[in-house]
This record gives sequence, structure tokens and C-alpha cells, in this order.
Amino acid sequence: MQSNEPNNLENSKPRILTQKTSNQARKLDLRWIIAISCLPLLGIATAFGIAPQTLTDNIPVETIVEEVALPQLEALSSLNAIKEYFWVTETIRRDDTLVALLKRLNIRNDDAIEFLRTNHDADALASQLKPGQSVRAQTSGAGKLIALEYQFNNTHLLSVTNSDSGYIAKTHEINFNKHTVLKSATIKNSLFGATDAADIPDSVAMQLVDIFSTDIDFQTDLRKGDRLVVAYEAEYSEGLQVKAGQVLSAEFTNDGKTYSAFMHKDPAGNVAYYTPDGKSMHKSFLRSPLEFSRISSGFSTGRLHPLLQTMRAHKGVDYAAPIGTRVKASGDGVVEFIGSKGGYGNVIVLQHQNKISTVYGHLSGFAHGLHQGKKVSQGEVIAFVGMTGLATGPHLHYEFLLNGDHRDPVTVALPSAEPIPANYKAAFLAQKAEYSAQLNLLRASNVASID
Repeated sequence: MQSNEPNNLENSKPRILTQKTSNQARKLDLRWIIAISCLPLLGIATAFGIAPQTLTDNIPVETIVEEVALPQLEALSSLNAIKEYFWVTETIRRDDTLVALLKRLNIRNDDAIEFLRTNHDADALASQLKPGQSVRAQTSGAGKLIALEYQFNNTHLLSVTNSDSGYIAKTHEINFNKHTVLKSATIKNSLFGATDAADIPDSVAMQLVDIFSTDIDFQTDLRKGDRLVVAYEAEYSEGLQVKAGQVLSAEFTNDGKTYSAFMHKDPAGNVAYYTPDGKSMHKSFLRSPLEFSRISSGFSTGRLHPLLQTMRAHKGVDYAAPIGTRVKASGDGVVEFIGSKGGYGNVIVLQHQNKISTVYGHLSGFAHGLHQGKKVSQGEVIAFVGMTGLATGPHLHYEFLLNGDHRDPVTVALPSAEPIPANYKAAFLAQKAEYSAQLNLLRASNVASID
């Protein structure tokens, strides 16, 4: 029997060679993959390897010696002496006491505290601690008072200084710097809302109401988009505005129509406002005796009385307003009657020139010192809104009579006041030209800012 083993061995050899060849191929492929993946690293290494190294070898090195002068000991001593004193400013709080305020100001020496508590000349600090006002004091590091300043009102300043003989307190009248302030505002909801947004003081806004009140009814005539420009005086102390002064000139555009007013002060100090051609801005009568309110019932020849429930004429205008609202005389006149009268309740009747009279009813009270026969001026406060007599709510009942006949106060033609006197007109026109230039400048800047 022949054996098959040799043949089996021979047949198996090719398979072993093939397997070895396959393993060698895998190893070769792996080597190529490793070699290819290393190429970027070799590139980086090459880049670093060929970077020039010559810059660090050629940097010049130089040694510089410079003398610095030291300050003298005397100067340092003087500087330290100055630094021992410093100023502290504190605002007076609502519940402040003098002791608490002095403690915050770092005033600790007993002689200064006793002086500020008891000295008559320093009484403004001890007795007039007004919340919101500021006090500034200079003290040493140990709390010794060197100086103190307290502006306790708009015109006066208390100063306390230390001297060889003790502390000295003096009250000084403040010297203000007057400047002209230019402002503009646009009406969105109300006059005061517009002036507040433009940072125009309320005192200036009230002057604008007085100036333009005979042409513009600020209760009913204002429109969204109305504009005003105003120039007014203001007093400054140490760069801060202390108070607003008089309006110098103003323009008010209401419902597309522009009204202009310019101030004139005569040699006696009387102030009045005129149109550009010298006509008075004021009529002989105010259109309304209230600054701000609304008409709750108009002039009528027949209406149903809310209390009596009968048809009768309403020979005046009712202005709804809170109790206590100020009532002004609509024109210069004399008190003809003051007291209580039937359905009018508390009432005032004023007699004016040219056979005109005005009536103010349902008042809660009268101005102090007012009596029959007393002269009153246009705009003077004569009474306060109430609901006395036949009234369903707080309001002012206002009547305007000519030759004893009732006229509608809202529509009646009001006589104009006298124009500027002829002997003042030249000076007024020269001053008006300066005021006009200021308003033109402000108007032009507003247009530029809008564009």
C-alpha cells in the first residue's frame, strides 16, 4: 500500500507560503500608512528646524545710569500736613439731629460741637436742619473742625472757621451768577409733562401759562405736537442752578399757530410781555379764572338743573376742580360783594371798568384780607374752589356780565390791554432783536437735531 503523506506535505506547502506572503503585505501596508501619517509632523519639525535663529544674537545691550533727585524732607513734612485736613460733604436726612450730622462729618472735638450747638451766629445749623440740604466740613484726621459751610436757603450761606481766638461763625449773602437758559419742549399729554421732560422748572411753566393764557386756553386748547421754546434767567452758585428767574422771551405753537412774547421791564421794575410789534400779550381779562381745570357745564339759555330738576338758563360756566384750587381775579377790579348768597353759596362779585362785572360762586373760602371795596389785580388769588350752595360736586361757577347782561365767558370778546408806551418802544425793539436771535438759534438747533 502506498502512503499519501508525501503528497499531502507537498500540497500543504503552497498554502503556507501564501499565508506568509499575505502577512508580509499587511506589514508593508501598515508601514506605508505610518509613514504617510508622519509626513505633517515631519513638515512641522522641518519648519521649526529651519526657522532663523540670528535675531537673538544681534540684540544690542546697553547699561544706562541716571541720577534721581529725592524730595527734601521739609517738602514731605508740608505735604503730610496738608493731607491731615480733608473735606467731607453730608446731606441732611429727614430724621437727622445735630449730633448725628456732626458725627458723620467727622467733627469730634468738644469745643467745636459746643460752639455749633450754642453760638447764636451758628444758629442756622442748629435750628434749621433742612432735609436734602448739604453741609460740608473740613476736619483733621483726629476729628478737629477746621471749617464748615452750610447753605441754609437760596440766598445765604453759614461759614464757620477756626482762629487763634476760637471759632467764628458768619452768615454771607451768596453772590449768584445770572445766565440765560434756552429750552424747548413738545406737548405729548400735558404742559407740565412736556416741561418736566425738557427739564424746565415748574415756575417757568407757570409763567408761560400766565403769558399766553389770553390767547391759549391751557385747559382745552392744547394739542399733541404743540411746541414751545423759551429763554429765561437762572441764578447759579458754584456752577449749580439755584433757582429759575423770569421768562425773557417765548414762542408757543398751538394747533399750527405760533404766538411770540417778549419781556419788557420799565425803569420802575414793572414787567410786562408784548408781541413782536409791541402789542400787549395780556387782555384786560383772563379767559379763565382757574389755572387748570375742565368745563363741566357750559353757558346755556336753558338746561335741566341737576338738583332742582327744572329747566332754567345757566348764565355762566362751571369749571370742575378739586376743593381748594386757587381762584384768580380775571381782571383788575374792586370787590363789590363777598359772602354767602343763596344757591351761589360763598360768592365774590368784582366790579371792573367799562361796566363789566364778574361772579365767582360755590367757593370753599376767601383769600385772607379780602373785603368789600378792596382793589384786586388781574391774576390775584381771591378765593378757593368749593361746593357750597346748590352744587353736586366741587367746581367754580363763573359769570361775565356787560352792562348787567350775561355773556358767555368762553366766547366773549375780551378788550386788549394798552400797547407798550411810545417812549419805551425803541428800547423794547432793540431788546426784542436780541431775544429773537436767541429763539432763532434754539429753533435752528431743534430742526438740526430732528433731521
